[in-house]
Amino acid sequence: MKVAIMQPYFMPYAGYFRLFAAADVFVALDCVQFPRRGWVHRNRFTDQNGELQWLTVPLKKGDRDTTRICDLKFQDNAKMVLLEETRRFPTLRHIDETHRDLAELFFDLGNDPTDYLITTLTKMARMLGLKRPVMRSSILNIEPRFKAQQRIIEIAKQVGATCYINAPGGKHLYDEATFKRAGLTLDFLPDYRGRFNSILERVIEDGIDLVSEEIEQNLLM
Repeated sequence: MKVAIMQPYFMPYAGYFRLFAAADVFVALDCVQFPRRGWVHRNRFTDQNGELQWLTVPLKKGDRDTTRICDLKFQDNAKMVLLEETRRFPTLRHIDETHRDLAELFFDLGNDPTDYLITTLTKMARMLGLKRPVMRSSILNIEPRFKAQQRIIEIAKQVGATCYINAPGGKHLYDEATFKRAGLTLDFLPDYRGRFNSILERVIEDGIDLVSEEIEQNLLM
């Protein structure tokens, strides 16, 4: 059984969804420290000048060193802030009129940021034809002593996986021999050959079928 384990990203690029395509189960890695300069709570969209600019999910400030992804909280006025920020991007400005299903997905924040991130990933994957079981790593109660690579191995073992699939950017993080000793094979996706714009922007501009085909073509070496 193949498992993909990855931090839940905010409307990531199409290549991220290859993890859903290549694995039997997807585990959202939310039991680790929240990376403030990463892609968990933000992504870049094209502004009216054709420049890529950050769009950030409005979060309450937490402790820089102890806040885990599963501990994130929304600002009190998060939805209004997000609505206002999207006006900077032509593709998103009229999303409620042009793509009602995507608008509902995008603006339905709920009460928990991590639930929102995982829900948007799961529903977008389904739109792309990638229906996979999805779980949060925080429900597994992995012991704090397991760090980095060992934490990934422990998660994989707990869900009954025999193979761990990771994005190509993680090659320097993991050791094949260590995984083998744990009874796991270690596989990496190839480098992505396609556009790196947010999946939301891609689906609106190019359509779900074209993006789905691009993802499938980028599964093979």
